[in-house]
Amino acid sequence: MKYYAVIDTNVLVSALLKWESIPGAVAIESLVGKITPILNDEILAEYRDVLSRPKFVPDPKDIVFYQVVMEVRKTNDAYLVTGNLRHFPVKTFVVTPREMMEIIRTNET
Repeated sequence: MKYYAVIDTNVLVSALLKWESIPGAVAIESLVGKITPILNDEILAEYRDVLSRPKFVPDPKDIVFYQVVMEVRKTNDAYLVTGNLRHFPVKTFVVTPREMMEIIRTNET
């Protein structure tokens, strides 16, 4: 069964801060297609506004990297590869270069 849901910003932020949580499970179900998020331009603007706040992304120049990976993750499995993990709130798809290489090696076997 497919579900449609409007995902409030606080659920999105909670999921991003702690992927292994109930809000994280909602986000995962959205990413795998079991939940289809209902969005409009105002909701997307709210997401961008909240996720762009300094308390979520310490270096304002890093925002663009985060926004791009989040956009791609709507339709594909994507990672943000960085040596500055502390600059980003998400730990499951924000990885170091070494972790990215491990992911690739693991999936090739």
